[in-house]
Amino acid sequence: MGDIGGIPFSTLASFVLTSLVIEVTPGPNMTYLALVAATEGRRAGFATVGGIALGLAAVGAVAGVGVAEAIHASDLLYAILRWAGVVFLLYLAWDGWRSPAMAAPHREGEDGKYFLRGLLTNLLNPKAGVFYIAVLPTFMTPQLPPVPQAMTLTAIYVGIATLVHAAIVVLAGTLEPLLNDPRRETVVRRVLSALLALVALWFAWATAPA
Repeated sequence: MGDIGGIPFSTLASFVLTSLVIEVTPGPNMTYLALVAATEGRRAGFATVGGIALGLAAVGAVAGVGVAEAIHASDLLYAILRWAGVVFLLYLAWDGWRSPAMAAPHREGEDGKYFLRGLLTNLLNPKAGVFYIAVLPTFMTPQLPPVPQAMTLTAIYVGIATLVHAAIVVLAGTLEPLLNDPRRETVVRRVLSALLALVALWFAWATAPA
């Protein structure tokens, strides 16, 4: 049997399946990407995907040096990060709820805004840190150096997440040409924004300490 980074292929296959299941489960990233791609277009959606990928990679790198574990061990730091993430998601839901007449239309120069929002959404997501310190290590071989294994698994996870997110953008982006009518766009935007607000509330409940 071969391996990558010291991790057997069989273990990697299990990790890929686990990562895929996690990513196709509805959550903040999926909901926000659907909102952006359906109402602002695929360009804005892919910019958001880039920010999410960088955020996931950054959290993985931080977890690799133990900082994320320290945050998870501190109730105060965890609570601050958790509630900052909830508030930011609610802000995104409110921003999306506003009618197109109130919000400025998307311009090509605004791609950086969506990239930054995708980045912040994941940097303020404590569940990402928990995944890296609670789930990812179960796929590592204790007898081998941990850092190369952690980096390998992080790269695989970010790659899978990015592919799933890109697929969401492609699918949701097909709705954008149908939303040229302001009335239809407002309805879809507000439905997705309300769903994002519900996801934010679910996120607050799901990440609450036991």
